[in-house]
Amino acid sequence: MLTVNFNPFHNLETERLILRRVNSNDIKEVLALRSNAETMKYIPRPLLKNDEDALAHIAMIDEKIESNEGINWAITIKGDPRLIGVIGHYRIKNEHYRAEIGYMILPEYNGRGIVTEAVREAVKYGFEVMKLHSIEAIIEPDNLASAKVLEKNGFIKEVHLKENEFYDGRFIDSVIYSILNKK
Repeated sequence: MLTVNFNPFHNLETERLILRRVNSNDIKEVLALRSNAETMKYIPRPLLKNDEDALAHIAMIDEKIESNEGINWAITIKGDPRLIGVIGHYRIKNEHYRAEIGYMILPEYNGRGIVTEAVREAVKYGFEVMKLHSIEAIIEPDNLASAKVLEKNGFIKEVHLKENEFYDGRFIDSVIYSILNKK
């Protein structure tokens, strides 16, 4: 069975980005991300409403890291420590050597290849450091931008599940993409 350990925490670096630990100084940016209806459009979770909600979300991220249940990084541009997005591995299934990747970015940074670059680095970490066999991403079918990011990173569409989740008074579909560790 897979065993992961996120302590000590590892920052990741790409050509343009630093992926670092989310901390309480990120409260305003986390609130901006998770309270924005456009950013959260494809994420079936309640919007954050205030600083306390943002601090609770940051605390939840920390708890997952400390308990080795999941890992999140703040997406930042080199030379600017301000959080512009979040990426991480969630729902780690140790017995299956599999995890789910998730990500989001402030709307003003869309279309710049930042998420594609961050996903590439997080997948590399998942395979090389965590020793995952596969990584999945679960998206809403209408989230075409996310589908493109995943496909650019070698993910393939595995399945389209019909009305498999109930959120906010309605049933929603999910599409699962995945990538296998070929090494």
